[in-house]
Amino acid sequence: MIRFAGTAFVALFAVTTASAQQADQPVLKGAAAFGDWRADRPGVRRLIKPEDLPKPDVTKSTSNSAGLAERPQGARPRLPPGFSAELVASGIANPRVVRVAPNGDLFVADSEANRVRVFRLAAGSAKPAEKGIFAGNLNQPYGIAFYPPGNDPQWVYVANSDSIVRFAYRNGDLSASGEPETVVDDIPANHHWTRDIAFSPDGKTLYLSVGSGSNAASDMAKEPQGGLDAWARSKPLGAAWGSESGRAEVLAFDPDGKNGRTVATGLRNCSGMTVQPATGALWCVVNERDGLGDDVPPEYATAVKDGAFYGWPWYYIGDNEDPLHEGERPDLAGKATIPDVLMQAHSAPLNIAFYDGKTFPQEYQGDAFVALHGSWNRGNRTGYKVVRLLFRDGKPTGEYEDFMTGFVASNGNVWGRPAGVAVASDGALIVTEDGNGTIWRVTYGDGRS
Repeated sequence: MIRFAGTAFVALFAVTTASAQQADQPVLKGAAAFGDWRADRPGVRRLIKPEDLPKPDVTKSTSNSAGLAERPQGARPRLPPGFSAELVASGIANPRVVRVAPNGDLFVADSEANRVRVFRLAAGSAKPAEKGIFAGNLNQPYGIAFYPPGNDPQWVYVANSDSIVRFAYRNGDLSASGEPETVVDDIPANHHWTRDIAFSPDGKTLYLSVGSGSNAASDMAKEPQGGLDAWARSKPLGAAWGSESGRAEVLAFDPDGKNGRTVATGLRNCSGMTVQPATGALWCVVNERDGLGDDVPPEYATAVKDGAFYGWPWYYIGDNEDPLHEGERPDLAGKATIPDVLMQAHSAPLNIAFYDGKTFPQEYQGDAFVALHGSWNRGNRTGYKVVRLLFRDGKPTGEYEDFMTGFVASNGNVWGRPAGVAVASDGALIVTEDGNGTIWRVTYGDGRS
């Protein structure tokens, strides 16, 4: 049962100022940037470069999942000075992606419950004035997109683990008026199931992310049928085969699902996509492979270049060869595109949103927020926070900053696992987390729009 924030439940959380690192303090670099959750606090900045990577297997791979705790009495997210958070709702089964409709409604993928929820907040408030189940009987819904782009969409697209469907939509609909229409089907659904979608600014292209079917393609045959040379000549650069065919890729379609093509390969699990408002570029946040040690390889966020290969499974972060595939693809050496922003390994980025609101301080304009779900394959846990990627003149600096922390209850337990981020129509940042199934509204100043 969902417990909505009302008089007895809503608390305007005070920000922690004493622990916030000021922007003019040194940026953590190299090994100092790897760290773990103990070093996390709003304002801490990191810069990880490709040359900072240690060798693989320096530390043993470990299974170190955090336990899930109830949100302790009075526990609250920690934010930079001037920011505060209000609880929108709690007790949701599995809130993941959150997207904002043109009229301001929040569409939330409740993935384990196989439905999409809608929340309409009261003006300048975290309190839901109305709510609804927009659609049910879905299959692990995740990505949500409105079409055509603009103020008067006619459709809501939803990415299931195995298909993309769309529902007829008019601004203000709290429930779908008709049955879903399948746009893309036969998407491979095992292992990584988080399918995100986004439209190009002109509405002509529907992007779809499809994660890999394994950690590092250890069971994939060394060569495809017909031989490697013939495969490489006929397929996109870095395309995998067998059970991984069409996976670890970003695909593109016409809005009706026709004319499918591959945009980029070697993206192990692009679990979150968005279009950068300033440039129109498509961005992905990517979960890299496990099993190579605590700090190898970094997770990353990157602009997705058409025709690019990002390494998986043979290479990572440029020309670093995965030991599991040593010597298998010398033809790909030097051809892997290096991502734009590297983040702590195993942090599990799930979603990204660029800030184009008007209520945060000016220095936040054009930056991006990323939800880090948290590690399971790292001896010293990391993630469980929302970070801010820094941009200058529309280009990433490579630095990122802790923005929303405090979800870790103890060394062994967490009460929150950030999953979705979106910028509301009033400039607030909306954050979902699926540890305790909560949704938060983050504002600056008095939070009024």
